[in-house]
Amino acid sequence: MIGLFGSGSWATAVAKIVMEHTDAIINWWIREPEIIEGLQETGHNPTYLSEVDFDINRINFYADINDVIAKSDDLLFVVPSAFLDCSLENTTPEMFEGKNVHSAIKGIVPQTNQIVADYFHDKFGIDYSRMSVISGPSHAEETARQKLTYLTVASKNAELAAYVSEFMSCRYVNTVVSDDIHGIEYAAVLKNIYALAAGICKGLGYGDNLFAVLISNAIQEMETFVSRINPMEGRNLDRFPYLGDLLVTAYSQHSRNRMFGNMIGLGYSVRGAQLEMKMIAEGYFATECMEKTRTQLGVSMPIVEATYKILYQNASARRVMGDLLKNLQ
Repeated sequence: MIGLFGSGSWATAVAKIVMEHTDAIINWWIREPEIIEGLQETGHNPTYLSEVDFDINRINFYADINDVIAKSDDLLFVVPSAFLDCSLENTTPEMFEGKNVHSAIKGIVPQTNQIVADYFHDKFGIDYSRMSVISGPSHAEETARQKLTYLTVASKNAELAAYVSEFMSCRYVNTVVSDDIHGIEYAAVLKNIYALAAGICKGLGYGDNLFAVLISNAIQEMETFVSRINPMEGRNLDRFPYLGDLLVTAYSQHSRNRMFGNMIGLGYSVRGAQLEMKMIAEGYFATECMEKTRTQLGVSMPIVEATYKILYQNASARRVMGDLLKNLQ
């Protein structure tokens, strides 16, 4: 039995993918009672991707996260990374014994400054062989409209990766497998920061010519960092879980991180942009975490540093980005 955690747009899209398999029944933890009520009454998520239709006879809804953990063999987490730790505050390592943990979370856990795989390993003692990471490029909106999408399932356990790849694939989702858990997770964290930086540039009035240079520098910066924090022979960041995910997040109209950055570039305060969007931009939390990490490692990451100054030190976006863009290679 698959337990699904989260009720946002990506969680809703993931639920749709899993339930494309005719025999799939899921235990679905949803924090908001109004979303459970809406799904039970109409078969649609009333808040996110409301066009997606669900067969509610194949869904068990739960408001208590511990119930889903207890009744499920595979635990698929799709909650915003900023809320993962508080969502699990009443759980214990014993509750995860014998469970497989899968993360489709595209962010970093700010309370511990860890990627999701390391968080579960350190806090709950889950071995990496019982974990998988699911990555894009994948916007929820396009997946919900059944537009062809590619996903990567990364795990240290080849059999587990193949198993997850099967239930995360359907007629409009193709999957490939990888063993690069750390590289793919860190790439997913960083691409949100770079998309946010791209959005700031957009809001400041820069065009596509500059975007191409910015993203070219971003992938180089990503490669430098990932190679430093988790060296791995044969890793190729030109592949779609890395470069592809960065491109779609930086350029797409569906990207909430780009949207958030665009608002900052237009002159919104961080708080004002958050209230206006009513969605979580993972790149905001990731920026502070990655700035701490890159400082500790002594890695030069000018785009991350510039974005941090704008978001957390109230520096002028026009001045900071102007200085950054003069020195791109």
